[in-house]
Amino acid sequence: MHALKTPEPVDAMHRKHLQEIPDQTSNLTTSFTWGWDSSKTSELLSGMGVSTLEKEEVDSENIPQELLSNLSHPQSPPRKRLKSKGNDKDFVIVRRPKLNRENFPGVSWDSLPDELLLGIFSCLCLPELLKVSSICKRWYHLAFDESLWQTLDLTGKNLHPDVIGRLLSRGVVAFCCPRSFVDSSLVEHSSPFRVQHMDLSNSVINVSTLHGILSLCSKLQNLSLEGLQLSDPVVNNLAQNSSLVRLNLSGCSGFSESALKTLLSSCSRLDELNLSWCFDFTEKHVQVAVAHVSETITQLNLSGYRKNLQRADVSTLVGRCPNLVQLDLSDSIMLKHDCFPEFFQLNYLQHLSLSRCYDIIPETLLELGEIPTLKTLQVFGIVPDSTLQLLKEALPHLQINCSHFTTIARPTVGNKSQPEIWGIKCRLTLQKPTCL
Repeated sequence: MHALKTPEPVDAMHRKHLQEIPDQTSNLTTSFTWGWDSSKTSELLSGMGVSTLEKEEVDSENIPQELLSNLSHPQSPPRKRLKSKGNDKDFVIVRRPKLNRENFPGVSWDSLPDELLLGIFSCLCLPELLKVSSICKRWYHLAFDESLWQTLDLTGKNLHPDVIGRLLSRGVVAFCCPRSFVDSSLVEHSSPFRVQHMDLSNSVINVSTLHGILSLCSKLQNLSLEGLQLSDPVVNNLAQNSSLVRLNLSGCSGFSESALKTLLSSCSRLDELNLSWCFDFTEKHVQVAVAHVSETITQLNLSGYRKNLQRADVSTLVGRCPNLVQLDLSDSIMLKHDCFPEFFQLNYLQHLSLSRCYDIIPETLLELGEIPTLKTLQVFGIVPDSTLQLLKEALPHLQINCSHFTTIARPTVGNKSQPEIWGIKCRLTLQKPTCL
Protein backbone atom coordinates (compact mmCIF):
# COMPACT_ATOMS: atom_id res chain seq x y z
CA MET A 1 0.00 0.00 0.00
CA HIS A 2 1.16 3.43 -0.78
CA ALA A 3 1.40 5.84 2.06
CA LEU A 4 -0.90 8.80 1.78
CA LYS A 5 0.90 12.06 1.15
CA THR A 6 0.09 14.65 3.75
CA PRO A 7 -1.13 17.91 2.07
CA GLU A 8 0.98 20.91 2.65
CA PRO A 9 -0.50 23.69 4.72
CA VAL A 10 -2.04 26.59 2.84
CA ASP A 11 0.53 28.99 4.24
CA ALA A 12 3.31 26.81 2.96
CA MET A 13 1.80 26.85 -0.53
CA HIS A 14 1.66 30.62 -0.51
CA ARG A 15 5.25 30.92 0.61
CA LYS A 16 6.39 29.10 -2.52
CA HIS A 17 5.09 31.96 -4.60
CA LEU A 18 6.70 34.64 -2.49
CA GLN A 19 10.41 35.12 -2.11
CA GLU A 20 11.99 36.59 0.87
CA ILE A 21 12.33 40.33 0.49
CA PRO A 22 16.00 41.19 1.03
CA ASP A 23 17.24 44.40 2.49
CA GLN A 24 18.98 47.08 0.44
CA THR A 25 22.47 45.62 1.14
CA SER A 26 21.59 42.28 -0.37
CA ASN A 27 22.79 41.31 -3.87
CA LEU A 28 19.57 39.51 -4.62
CA THR A 29 16.91 41.14 -6.74
CA THR A 30 13.29 40.25 -6.65
CA SER A 31 10.17 41.35 -8.42
CA PHE A 32 6.50 41.31 -7.63
CA THR A 33 4.46 40.25 -10.62
CA TRP A 34 0.87 40.95 -11.53
CA GLY A 35 -1.18 38.61 -13.63
CA TRP A 36 -2.57 41.04 -16.22
CA ASP A 37 -2.75 41.11 -19.98
CA SER A 38 -0.42 43.90 -21.14
CA SER A 39 -2.50 44.57 -24.22
CA LYS A 40 -5.30 45.85 -22.00
CA THR A 41 -3.10 48.05 -19.79
CA SER A 42 -2.56 50.92 -22.18
CA GLU A 43 -6.22 50.86 -23.25
CA LEU A 44 -7.42 51.05 -19.65
CA LEU A 45 -4.98 53.79 -18.65
CA SER A 46 -5.67 55.95 -21.69
CA GLY A 47 -9.38 55.80 -20.92
CA MET A 48 -8.59 57.10 -17.43
CA GLY A 49 -6.42 59.90 -18.80
CA VAL A 50 -3.28 58.32 -17.35
CA SER A 51 0.01 57.54 -19.05
CA THR A 52 2.96 55.43 -17.96
CA LEU A 53 5.86 57.06 -16.18
CA GLU A 54 8.60 58.01 -18.61
CA LYS A 55 11.46 60.45 -18.65
CA GLU A 56 10.65 63.87 -17.28
CA GLU A 57 12.30 67.21 -16.87
CA VAL A 58 14.19 67.74 -13.65
CA ASP A 59 12.00 70.65 -12.67
CA SER A 60 8.88 68.53 -12.85
CA GLU A 61 6.81 68.35 -9.69
CA ASN A 62 5.99 64.99 -8.10
CA ILE A 63 9.45 63.61 -9.04
CA PRO A 64 9.62 59.87 -8.37
CA GLN A 65 11.76 58.68 -5.51
CA GLU A 66 14.16 56.89 -7.86
CA LEU A 67 14.97 60.12 -9.73
CA LEU A 68 15.51 61.93 -6.44
CA SER A 69 18.01 59.30 -5.34
CA ASN A 70 19.82 59.47 -8.69
CA LEU A 71 20.09 63.24 -8.46
CA SER A 72 21.51 63.11 -4.94
CA HIS A 73 23.91 60.22 -5.79
CA PRO A 74 24.99 60.63 -9.41
CA GLN A 75 27.77 58.09 -9.03
CA SER A 76 25.42 55.24 -8.25
CA PRO A 77 24.17 53.37 -11.32
CA PRO A 78 20.49 53.61 -12.14
CA ARG A 79 18.28 50.75 -11.23
CA LYS A 80 17.52 48.35 -13.95
CA ARG A 81 13.95 47.50 -14.77
CA LEU A 82 13.25 44.02 -13.51
CA LYS A 83 12.39 41.54 -16.17
CA SER A 84 9.43 39.32 -15.77
CA LYS A 85 9.42 35.62 -15.94
CA GLY A 86 7.14 33.73 -18.19
CA ASN A 87 4.07 35.57 -19.45
CA ASP A 88 3.71 37.77 -16.36
CA LYS A 89 4.43 41.44 -16.87
CA ASP A 90 5.96 44.03 -14.60
CA PHE A 91 3.79 46.05 -12.27
CA VAL A 92 4.40 49.67 -13.30
CA ILE A 93 3.65 52.84 -11.36
CA VAL A 94 1.72 55.34 -13.44
CA ARG A 95 0.47 58.87 -12.84
CA ARG A 96 -1.19 61.69 -14.66
CA PRO A 97 1.18 63.85 -16.67
CA LYS A 98 1.89 67.32 -15.36
CA LEU A 99 0.14 70.16 -17.19
CA ASN A 100 2.80 72.68 -18.03
CA ARG A 101 1.30 76.14 -18.19
CA GLU A 102 3.91 77.20 -20.74
CA ASN A 103 2.39 74.77 -23.21
CA PHE A 104 -0.98 76.57 -23.18
CA PRO A 105 -1.27 79.94 -24.94
CA GLY A 106 -3.19 82.86 -23.42
CA VAL A 107 -3.58 84.14 -19.88
CA SER A 108 -4.81 82.10 -16.94
CA TRP A 109 -8.05 83.20 -15.25
CA ASP A 110 -6.22 83.11 -11.92
CA SER A 111 -3.78 85.76 -13.11
CA LEU A 112 -6.52 88.28 -14.01
CA PRO A 113 -6.89 91.19 -11.56
CA ASP A 114 -10.11 91.69 -9.66
CA GLU A 115 -10.98 94.82 -11.62
CA LEU A 116 -10.89 92.95 -14.93
CA LEU A 117 -12.96 90.04 -13.60
CA LEU A 118 -15.55 92.49 -12.24
CA GLY A 119 -15.76 94.04 -15.69
CA ILE A 120 -16.40 90.62 -17.20
CA PHE A 121 -18.96 89.69 -14.54
CA SER A 122 -20.82 92.95 -15.16
CA CYS A 123 -21.76 91.61 -18.61
CA LEU A 124 -23.46 88.52 -17.13
CA CYS A 125 -27.17 88.22 -16.43
CA LEU A 126 -28.44 87.09 -13.03
CA PRO A 127 -28.56 83.28 -13.64
CA GLU A 128 -25.04 83.31 -15.12
CA LEU A 129 -23.69 85.47 -12.30
CA LEU A 130 -25.03 82.99 -9.75
CA LYS A 131 -23.38 80.11 -11.63
CA VAL A 132 -19.90 81.66 -11.69
CA SER A 133 -20.17 82.41 -7.97
CA SER A 134 -19.89 78.65 -7.30
CA ILE A 135 -16.54 78.25 -9.14
CA CYS A 136 -14.24 79.16 -6.26
CA LYS A 137 -14.05 81.37 -3.19
CA ARG A 138 -12.46 84.25 -5.06
CA TRP A 139 -15.13 84.25 -7.74
CA TYR A 140 -17.83 83.98 -5.08
CA HIS A 141 -16.69 87.18 -3.38
CA LEU A 142 -16.30 88.96 -6.72
CA ALA A 143 -19.71 87.80 -8.00
CA PHE A 144 -21.38 89.34 -4.96
CA ASP A 145 -19.46 92.59 -5.11
CA GLU A 146 -21.80 95.50 -4.49
CA SER A 147 -20.86 97.12 -7.82
CA LEU A 148 -22.64 94.26 -9.64
CA TRP A 149 -25.82 94.43 -7.57
CA GLN A 150 -26.87 98.04 -8.03
CA THR A 151 -30.20 97.21 -9.71
CA LEU A 152 -32.24 94.05 -9.15
CA ASP A 153 -35.64 92.90 -10.43
CA LEU A 154 -37.44 89.95 -8.79
CA THR A 155 -40.96 90.72 -9.97
CA GLY A 156 -43.54 88.04 -9.21
CA LYS A 157 -41.16 85.61 -7.49
CA ASN A 158 -41.67 83.32 -4.51
CA LEU A 159 -38.80 84.42 -2.31
CA HIS A 160 -37.10 82.09 0.15
CA PRO A 161 -36.68 83.09 3.78
CA ASP A 162 -34.64 86.26 4.30
CA VAL A 163 -33.68 86.50 0.62
CA ILE A 164 -34.66 90.18 0.50
CA GLY A 165 -32.48 91.02 3.49
CA ARG A 166 -29.47 89.13 2.16
CA LEU A 167 -29.76 90.70 -1.28
CA LEU A 168 -30.30 94.24 -0.05
CA SER A 169 -27.26 93.89 2.21
CA ARG A 170 -25.17 93.43 -0.97
CA GLY A 171 -25.59 97.10 -1.75
CA VAL A 172 -28.66 97.08 -4.01
CA VAL A 173 -29.70 100.63 -4.91
CA ALA A 174 -32.81 99.96 -7.05
CA PHE A 175 -34.96 96.99 -5.99
CA CYS A 176 -38.01 96.01 -8.03
CA CYS A 177 -40.10 93.31 -6.34
CA PRO A 178 -43.83 93.81 -6.97
CA ARG A 179 -46.39 90.99 -6.90
CA SER A 180 -43.98 88.69 -5.04
CA PHE A 181 -44.46 86.35 -2.10
CA VAL A 182 -42.13 86.84 0.86
CA ASP A 183 -42.07 83.57 2.75
CA SER A 184 -41.02 84.43 6.29
CA SER A 185 -39.84 87.09 8.65
CA LEU A 186 -36.61 88.94 8.14
CA VAL A 187 -33.46 87.85 9.96
CA GLU A 188 -31.86 90.71 11.84
CA HIS A 189 -29.14 92.60 9.98
CA SER A 190 -26.67 94.87 11.71
CA SER A 191 -25.89 97.30 8.90
CA PRO A 192 -28.50 99.53 7.19
CA PHE A 193 -29.44 98.99 3.56
CA ARG A 194 -28.34 101.35 0.80
CA VAL A 195 -31.47 100.97 -1.29
CA GLN A 196 -32.82 104.25 -2.68
CA HIS A 197 -35.57 103.06 -5.03
CA MET A 198 -37.86 100.21 -3.98
CA ASP A 199 -41.11 98.78 -5.33
CA LEU A 200 -42.99 96.21 -3.23
CA SER A 201 -46.42 96.93 -4.70
CA ASN A 202 -49.10 94.28 -4.27
CA SER A 203 -46.72 91.75 -2.75
CA VAL A 204 -47.71 89.18 -0.14
CA ILE A 205 -45.70 90.26 2.87
CA ASN A 206 -46.69 90.40 6.52
CA VAL A 207 -46.46 93.57 8.58
CA SER A 208 -43.58 92.39 10.78
CA THR A 209 -41.41 91.48 7.79
CA LEU A 210 -42.16 94.81 6.13
CA HIS A 211 -41.31 96.60 9.35
CA GLY A 212 -37.99 94.76 9.52
CA ILE A 213 -37.07 95.79 5.96
CA LEU A 214 -38.08 99.45 6.27
CA SER A 215 -36.38 99.85 9.66
CA LEU A 216 -33.04 99.43 7.84
CA CYS A 217 -33.90 101.88 5.06
CA SER A 218 -33.00 105.53 5.60
CA LYS A 219 -31.91 106.62 2.11
CA LEU A 220 -35.10 105.98 0.16
CA GLN A 221 -35.93 108.47 -2.59
CA ASN A 222 -38.68 106.54 -4.39
CA LEU A 223 -40.94 104.01 -2.67
CA SER A 224 -44.10 102.16 -3.68
CA LEU A 225 -46.05 100.07 -1.17
CA GLU A 226 -49.30 100.01 -3.11
CA GLY A 227 -51.91 97.61 -1.77
CA LEU A 228 -49.98 96.56 1.36
CA GLN A 229 -51.12 96.28 4.95
CA LEU A 230 -49.16 98.80 7.01
CA SER A 231 -49.03 99.80 10.66
CA ASP A 232 -48.06 102.86 12.67
CA PRO A 233 -44.51 101.52 13.32
CA VAL A 234 -44.09 100.91 9.58
CA VAL A 235 -45.22 104.44 8.70
CA ASN A 236 -42.98 105.87 11.43
CA ASN A 237 -40.05 104.01 9.88
CA LEU A 238 -40.83 105.69 6.58
CA ALA A 239 -40.53 109.06 8.32
CA GLN A 240 -36.77 108.54 8.75
CA ASN A 241 -36.37 108.80 4.96
CA SER A 242 -36.30 112.58 4.74
CA SER A 243 -35.04 112.41 1.13
CA LEU A 244 -38.23 110.83 -0.21
CA VAL A 245 -39.25 112.37 -3.54
CA ARG A 246 -41.95 109.93 -4.70
CA LEU A 247 -44.20 107.95 -2.36
CA ASN A 248 -46.99 105.62 -3.47
CA LEU A 249 -49.32 104.41 -0.69
CA SER A 250 -52.33 103.82 -2.90
CA GLY A 251 -54.69 101.20 -1.48
CA CYS A 252 -52.76 100.85 1.79
CA SER A 253 -54.38 100.46 5.19
CA GLY A 254 -53.68 99.96 8.89
CA PHE A 255 -52.18 103.30 9.99
CA SER A 256 -53.61 106.18 11.99
CA GLU A 257 -53.84 109.87 11.15
CA SER A 258 -51.16 110.65 13.75
CA ALA A 259 -48.68 108.35 11.98
CA LEU A 260 -49.62 109.98 8.66
CA LYS A 261 -48.96 113.41 10.17
CA THR A 262 -45.51 112.30 11.35
CA LEU A 263 -44.69 110.95 7.91
CA LEU A 264 -45.81 114.00 5.93
CA SER A 265 -44.15 116.42 8.34
CA SER A 266 -40.82 114.60 8.03
CA CYS A 267 -40.79 114.22 4.23
CA SER A 268 -40.31 117.84 3.26
CA ARG A 269 -38.91 117.07 -0.21
CA LEU A 270 -41.86 115.14 -1.60
CA ASP A 271 -42.62 115.90 -5.23
CA GLU A 272 -45.16 113.13 -5.99
CA LEU A 273 -47.59 111.60 -3.49
CA ASN A 274 -50.28 108.99 -4.10
CA LEU A 275 -52.71 108.51 -1.21
CA SER A 276 -55.65 107.32 -3.29
CA TRP A 277 -58.14 104.71 -2.14
CA CYS A 278 -56.52 103.99 1.22
CA PHE A 279 -58.77 101.63 3.16
CA ASP A 280 -60.18 102.82 6.49
CA PHE A 281 -59.21 106.41 5.66
CA THR A 282 -61.48 108.74 7.58
CA GLU A 283 -62.30 112.41 7.26
CA LYS A 284 -59.52 113.11 9.76
CA HIS A 285 -56.99 111.31 7.58
CA VAL A 286 -57.93 113.54 4.65
CA GLN A 287 -57.69 116.69 6.78
CA VAL A 288 -54.23 115.68 8.02
CA ALA A 289 -53.12 114.93 4.47
CA VAL A 290 -54.07 118.32 3.00
CA ALA A 291 -52.79 120.23 6.04
CA HIS A 292 -49.35 118.61 6.35
CA VAL A 293 -48.37 117.56 2.84
CA SER A 294 -45.09 119.07 1.71
CA GLU A 295 -45.30 122.50 0.11
CA THR A 296 -42.93 121.27 -2.60
CA ILE A 297 -45.46 118.77 -3.94
CA THR A 298 -46.24 119.05 -7.66
CA GLN A 299 -48.27 115.87 -8.25
CA LEU A 300 -50.92 114.65 -5.81
CA ASN A 301 -53.54 111.91 -5.96
CA LEU A 302 -56.31 112.06 -3.33
CA SER A 303 -58.96 110.18 -5.25
CA GLY A 304 -61.43 107.69 -3.83
CA TYR A 305 -62.58 109.45 -0.65
CA ARG A 306 -66.18 110.09 -1.66
CA LYS A 307 -67.80 111.86 1.32
CA ASN A 308 -64.58 112.36 3.26
CA LEU A 309 -63.13 115.01 0.93
CA GLN A 310 -64.89 118.35 1.30
CA ARG A 311 -64.59 121.68 -0.48
CA ALA A 312 -62.81 123.09 2.60
CA ASP A 313 -60.12 120.44 2.15
CA VAL A 314 -59.57 121.58 -1.45
CA SER A 315 -59.18 125.16 -0.25
CA THR A 316 -56.64 124.11 2.40
CA LEU A 317 -54.71 122.07 -0.14
CA VAL A 318 -54.52 124.84 -2.75
CA GLY A 319 -53.34 127.34 -0.16
CA ARG A 320 -50.59 125.02 1.04
CA CYS A 321 -49.41 123.63 -2.31
CA PRO A 322 -49.42 126.42 -4.90
CA ASN A 323 -47.00 124.57 -7.19
CA LEU A 324 -49.34 121.72 -8.09
CA VAL A 325 -49.00 120.61 -11.71
CA GLN A 326 -51.13 117.44 -11.58
CA LEU A 327 -54.08 116.92 -9.24
CA ASP A 328 -56.43 113.95 -9.03
CA LEU A 329 -59.58 114.33 -6.90
CA SER A 330 -61.67 111.68 -8.64
CA ASP A 331 -64.48 109.83 -6.85
CA SER A 332 -65.12 112.69 -4.43
CA ILE A 333 -68.88 112.97 -4.62
CA MET A 334 -69.05 115.96 -2.26
CA LEU A 335 -67.29 118.25 -4.72
CA LYS A 336 -69.36 120.61 -6.86
CA HIS A 337 -68.62 123.31 -9.38
CA ASP A 338 -68.28 125.83 -6.53
CA CYS A 339 -64.74 124.52 -5.94
CA PHE A 340 -63.61 125.56 -9.45
CA PRO A 341 -62.33 128.99 -8.31
CA GLU A 342 -59.77 127.17 -6.16
CA PHE A 343 -58.23 125.60 -9.27
CA PHE A 344 -57.72 129.02 -10.86
CA GLN A 345 -55.30 129.85 -8.03
CA LEU A 346 -52.94 127.09 -9.17
CA ASN A 347 -50.69 128.90 -11.62
CA TYR A 348 -48.93 125.73 -12.80
CA LEU A 349 -51.88 123.31 -13.02
CA GLN A 350 -51.70 121.26 -16.24
CA HIS A 351 -53.55 118.01 -15.46
CA LEU A 352 -56.82 117.80 -13.52
CA SER A 353 -58.95 114.71 -12.80
CA LEU A 354 -62.51 114.99 -11.51
CA SER A 355 -63.88 111.67 -12.73
CA ARG A 356 -67.05 110.37 -11.05
CA CYS A 357 -67.60 113.56 -9.06
CA TYR A 358 -71.27 113.17 -9.81
CA ASP A 359 -72.50 116.46 -8.33
CA ILE A 360 -70.60 118.47 -10.93
CA ILE A 361 -72.91 119.60 -13.74
CA PRO A 362 -71.38 118.87 -17.19
CA GLU A 363 -72.16 122.37 -18.50
CA THR A 364 -70.05 123.97 -15.76
CA LEU A 365 -66.94 122.18 -17.03
CA LEU A 366 -66.64 124.88 -19.69
CA GLU A 367 -65.34 127.19 -16.94
CA LEU A 368 -62.27 124.98 -16.50
CA GLY A 369 -61.27 125.67 -20.09
CA GLU A 370 -60.36 129.21 -18.99
CA ILE A 371 -57.48 127.97 -16.83
CA PRO A 372 -54.54 129.15 -18.98
CA THR A 373 -52.10 126.37 -18.08
CA LEU A 374 -54.52 123.41 -18.20
CA LYS A 375 -53.74 120.74 -20.82
CA THR A 376 -55.71 117.60 -19.86
CA LEU A 377 -59.04 117.08 -18.13
CA GLN A 378 -60.39 113.70 -16.98
CA VAL A 379 -64.14 113.68 -16.33
CA PHE A 380 -65.12 110.03 -16.76
CA GLY A 381 -68.63 109.29 -15.50
CA ILE A 382 -69.75 112.92 -15.49
CA VAL A 383 -70.25 113.67 -19.16
CA PRO A 384 -72.53 111.35 -21.19
CA ASP A 385 -71.18 110.07 -24.47
CA SER A 386 -73.64 112.23 -26.39
CA THR A 387 -72.31 115.38 -24.71
CA LEU A 388 -68.62 114.44 -24.66
CA GLN A 389 -68.04 115.28 -28.32
CA LEU A 390 -69.64 118.68 -27.87
CA LEU A 391 -67.39 119.36 -24.89
CA LYS A 392 -64.29 118.46 -26.89
CA GLU A 393 -65.36 120.79 -29.69
CA ALA A 394 -65.98 123.61 -27.23
CA LEU A 395 -62.54 123.09 -25.59
CA PRO A 396 -60.28 122.12 -28.49
CA HIS A 397 -57.11 123.09 -26.65
CA LEU A 398 -57.75 120.45 -23.96
CA GLN A 399 -57.29 116.67 -24.11
CA ILE A 400 -60.43 115.32 -22.43
CA ASN A 401 -60.69 111.76 -21.07
CA CYS A 402 -57.37 110.78 -22.61
CA SER A 403 -56.14 108.60 -19.72
CA HIS A 404 -58.00 106.11 -17.53
CA PHE A 405 -55.23 105.61 -14.97
CA THR A 406 -53.02 107.93 -13.01
CA THR A 407 -49.24 107.71 -13.09
CA ILE A 408 -48.57 109.80 -9.98
CA ALA A 409 -45.71 108.27 -7.93
CA ARG A 410 -46.17 104.90 -9.63
CA PRO A 411 -42.87 103.09 -10.43
CA THR A 412 -43.83 101.75 -13.86
CA VAL A 413 -45.77 103.39 -16.65
CA GLY A 414 -47.10 101.23 -19.49
CA ASN A 415 -45.63 97.96 -20.75
CA LYS A 416 -41.93 98.19 -21.45
CA SER A 417 -39.65 95.48 -22.79
CA GLN A 418 -36.95 96.12 -20.20
CA PRO A 419 -37.83 96.20 -16.48
CA GLU A 420 -37.39 99.61 -14.89
CA ILE A 421 -38.70 101.58 -11.94
CA TRP A 422 -39.04 105.36 -12.07
CA GLY A 423 -36.98 105.35 -15.26
CA ILE A 424 -34.15 103.25 -13.80
CA LYS A 425 -33.41 100.08 -15.77
CA CYS A 426 -32.78 96.95 -13.70
CA ARG A 427 -29.82 95.01 -15.09
CA LEU A 428 -30.13 91.89 -12.95
CA THR A 429 -33.44 90.19 -13.58
CA LEU A 430 -35.05 86.76 -13.76
CA GLN A 431 -37.78 87.82 -16.16
CA LYS A 432 -35.68 87.04 -19.24
CA PRO A 433 -32.51 85.08 -18.37
CA THR A 434 -30.37 86.81 -21.00
CA CYS A 435 -27.75 89.45 -20.56
CA LEU A 436 -29.03 92.98 -21.04
